[in-house]
Amino acid sequence: MTQMKKARSGIITPEMELIAINEQVDAAWLRDQVAIGRVAIPANKRHGGLIPCGIGEGLLIKVNANIGTSSDRAILDEELAKLRVSLEAGTDTVMDLSTGGDMNAILKAILKESTVPVGTVPIYQAVVETVEEKGGLIHLTADGKGRVDPPYR
Repeated sequence: MTQMKKARSGIITPEMELIAINEQVDAAWLRDQVAIGRVAIPANKRHGGLIPCGIGEGLLIKVNANIGTSSDRAILDEELAKLRVSLEAGTDTVMDLSTGGDMNAILKAILKESTVPVGTVPIYQAVVETVEEKGGLIHLTADGKGRVDPPYR
């Protein structure tokens, strides 16, 4: 069950309790904000070691770090170094915007090492795979071609 569904059921989750402490807000207020969609808690239960954060109205401003490979440079160790620097600098979230190399392996490694929420742009991978497999973006279809489920764990 998602944080929003739990909030709408009146449940204050452990993630909400932790965020309320970190943000110095009332946990019931936070639950209500999540329930009405004013605050999001990106806390995927499959992302082990995650320290959740709240993003939205009435909370502290968050900092996001964008990292990722390109078709010209796709070195996993460099991406993990970028992640470590971002975490040491206090980023609240990370976006893996990789468009080159083994994107599944890169995301899996980033998720394994990250203690903050990690986002991706799945269409990037779908485009790269379609171009590689079919020779052009024009062949991308809406039927899920190129879609890859995130490699959590």
